[in-house]
Amino acid sequence: MSEPAHHSDSPTAAHHPRQRHHASSGQLALALGALGVAFGDIGTSPLYAIQTVFAIDNGAVHPTRSDVLGVVSLAFWAITLIVSIKYLLFILRADNDGEGGIMAMSALVRRSWRGAPAKAALFVTLGIVGTSLFYGDSVITPAISVLSAVEGLKVAAPGISNLVLPISLTLIALLFLGQRFGTQKVGTLFGPIMVVWFTSIGVAGLHQVVRDPAILKGLSPTYAVLFIADHPYIAFVAMGAVVLAVTGAEALYADMGHFGRNPIRRAWFFLVFPALTLNYLGQSSLILHSPTAISNPFFLLVPHWSRIPMVVLASASTIIASQAVISGAFSVSRQAMQLGLLPRLTVRHTGSHEAGQIYVPAVNWLLFTAVVGVCLKFTTSASLATAYGVAVTGTFVINTTLFLVVAYAIWQWQSWKLVLAGLAFLPLEVTFFSANIAKVLSGGWLPLLLAFCVVTTMLTWGRGRSIVTANRNELEGDLATFIRDVNSRHVPRVRGTAVFPHPNNQTTPFALRANVTHNGVLHNHVVIVSAETENVPHILPAEQVTVDDLGYADDGIFFVTARFGFQDAPDLPAALRLAAAKHPEMGIDVDHASYFLSRIRIQRTSAPGMSGWRKRLFVGLARNAANPAEYFRLPNDRTVVVGADVPV
Repeated sequence: MSEPAHHSDSPTAAHHPRQRHHASSGQLALALGALGVAFGDIGTSPLYAIQTVFAIDNGAVHPTRSDVLGVVSLAFWAITLIVSIKYLLFILRADNDGEGGIMAMSALVRRSWRGAPAKAALFVTLGIVGTSLFYGDSVITPAISVLSAVEGLKVAAPGISNLVLPISLTLIALLFLGQRFGTQKVGTLFGPIMVVWFTSIGVAGLHQVVRDPAILKGLSPTYAVLFIADHPYIAFVAMGAVVLAVTGAEALYADMGHFGRNPIRRAWFFLVFPALTLNYLGQSSLILHSPTAISNPFFLLVPHWSRIPMVVLASASTIIASQAVISGAFSVSRQAMQLGLLPRLTVRHTGSHEAGQIYVPAVNWLLFTAVVGVCLKFTTSASLATAYGVAVTGTFVINTTLFLVVAYAIWQWQSWKLVLAGLAFLPLEVTFFSANIAKVLSGGWLPLLLAFCVVTTMLTWGRGRSIVTANRNELEGDLATFIRDVNSRHVPRVRGTAVFPHPNNQTTPFALRANVTHNGVLHNHVVIVSAETENVPHILPAEQVTVDDLGYADDGIFFVTARFGFQDAPDLPAALRLAAAKHPEMGIDVDHASYFLSRIRIQRTSAPGMSGWRKRLFVGLARNAANPAEYFRLPNDRTVVVGADVPV
């Protein structure tokens, strides 16, 4: 949550010196935390970005003065326009109840276009595609980051360079094995380690810049323009690698809810941006004076005595960068589940204080398998770099498009502002994307394949879910008719509270019908509870539950709607306690209530609605979905499951 940032940044912040000290201390702590999470990905880009530029097309970019100054100018202005201006100054303003990320922005856009379902569906689909590309980033980032860090051994200790891949795979395995324990205990170390990292790479770059101040000319956009004008094709190809300097920019937006806008901005402008700029300038200067340094300019930039320590520090930093995208994949997966785009998966909370500290086993092991496969397929960071840019640049274009929709529909920007913003960012990002699409055959197919699989899964699950819901409603029958029938037959009542999780108040829960049919009784207090996910990250407790007596209050039958944000954990017992406290007339005993779950088994049929292979995929996903009792945090010793068959 971003409340700490909002409180300390507000105009009503206290003016007492001690209170100002506490506010500034809180901001410093948040900025330090942002360094350890939000900046890990973009902060490790110097390991491979410049090296990749000079490796493309077998050395199409030469270590000449014009080419080197053109490349560093392109990198600097790409970072400035996309990160410093677009994300830090504009995109961070498009928050959804304080939360960021492409899924949050997609939900924000969908809410603003409720009156136009077709347009809303289009923007939701864009959000799904952007989310799918993020999963591709979550696979490639750990692989390329860890490989590039360990490859420093080729410079520091060439005799053991054959161990780069085994060491990388070992670190990746330890990284994913450690996810089950969460990041709460080691999270406090991330920020200080990244402070050391950024300070080290900044000092290394500064040392070289001091030796060759003329390299500062590369900060002028003139050299980027001249490079493009003199070598249009080579510049176009080079931009496919230059974009690696801005990988991880999306993480700044996705993690806004954890740290707030201002801590992220301060960390960027006061430490990260200067350190990255100095390091890229230093690498460029080194290449000018020693053209053979293009083999690994990052590690060759540091003194010989510090290369082994730098390999260790780089490995730690890349693990932190990998942790950030893995945690992001967990969060995005939970958001997708809450929005009905993925089946319910087991979600374990690993932190006692932060709701965002979660572990999703299925996602973790799928990512691990994919990352290991990618490492074995590409073996080096240089070959993997060709696959990296497609996911990143595709996300940039989608994010800018959704941002312009937010600016138009919610902020009501004038047309000239929209056109100016579009011209400022989209041409550059489309060029980056086009340059990377050109590398599809040489590795760019990987993120596109991953994105296609995720998009197919999400759309199939959403379509199958709507079909099953319609069929289920037909089989369950009308709730009002069922209650009238129960009353007319004077079904005996037994002591206690029975809770029936159910998606609506129109149809009869299978478990409720089965209880009356087979046991011939009804509890004195019956609660049908529906969990609804809103297009906002969090719902305040005061607004989380509503109670409806359905016209049967005298019969002790109530319908409770429990509303959750897509970042909230759906805890039904906790929601019922809120309902009981607000409506004591319900007379329910939540601590001793029995829960009756309607667990459906999906039967694949030849009915129209989806193709056969999509139905098989949907059924497979449904069978591997999490136990609803665990998902809704129901007590195991007081939960009864009643099964039913529903066709699809």
